[in-house]
Amino acid sequence: MEKYIDIIKNSYSGYWNYLKNELLFQNNWDNYFYGLIAISIIVWLLEIAFPWRKNQAVFRKDFWLDTFYMFFNFFLLNLIVLIALSNSAAEFFNDILGVLGLSISNFQLFDVDNLPKWLGLFIFFLVSDFVQWNTHRLLHRFPILWNFHKVHHSVKEMGFAAHLRYHWMEPIVYKSLLYIPIAIIGGFDAQDVAIVYFFAIVIGHLNHANLGWDYGKLKYIFNNPKMHIWHHAKELPRHVRFGVNYGLTLSIWDYIFKTNYVPHSGRDIELGFEGDEQFPKDFISQELYPLNKK
Repeated sequence: MEKYIDIIKNSYSGYWNYLKNELLFQNNWDNYFYGLIAISIIVWLLEIAFPWRKNQAVFRKDFWLDTFYMFFNFFLLNLIVLIALSNSAAEFFNDILGVLGLSISNFQLFDVDNLPKWLGLFIFFLVSDFVQWNTHRLLHRFPILWNFHKVHHSVKEMGFAAHLRYHWMEPIVYKSLLYIPIAIIGGFDAQDVAIVYFFAIVIGHLNHANLGWDYGKLKYIFNNPKMHIWHHAKELPRHVRFGVNYGLTLSIWDYIFKTNYVPHSGRDIELGFEGDEQFPKDFISQELYPLNKK
């Protein structure tokens, strides 16, 4: 038990020091804090210059709520719980394997250090995106997970910052299901992985932005605003009642597994979910949902 207490303490102090270095610009080019700000400003300027929904305000409904969510979920949530939880869970998993006389290296399919860097990153990107696509499907399929995912679907007007409006339980679900697939590949350098994460942030911001783009033929590979808005549609046909267009960065999984759905321009469709009129509107109440569900 003392070992886990030390892990938790070191996780808090380590992440706090990392966050300070981010804010003071003492890290290298892979600075997530200022990188997120730069990406957000650029996509917001694109929304202003090329708005798809002309009557949507520059400071749309819940703009500031989503901006707070963006920084809270990307940085503060890690400080409060995720880093300590992730490190403790990883150590616990390694201890269980140790009891069985195994280690995570026994499950590694290959070492990316033995591959060209571009190929290793490409494999990492494909595996992580596919696992997250499946996890996203689970969030819609199971009621207990859907209750958490409702926070993200409570968005009523799409904008770049809506990308990171999500319940604190979501990253726990995503990280838990992603841990083993990534661990069995192994050998990734943090700065190399940053390239993949920054790309995912850009695509995610664009997917939620007030932009009418679909990238032409590339829409069958990359998720896009015209496709993703249907994922947020309040009303869907019964045969797709559990949701559509689950892709995060890539849309190709939806086309392969027939969960794609873009019947027509979704520019003016109503967003949300059934019963969202009674869903909490403020940050604290949304984060406590469904514990505070009446």
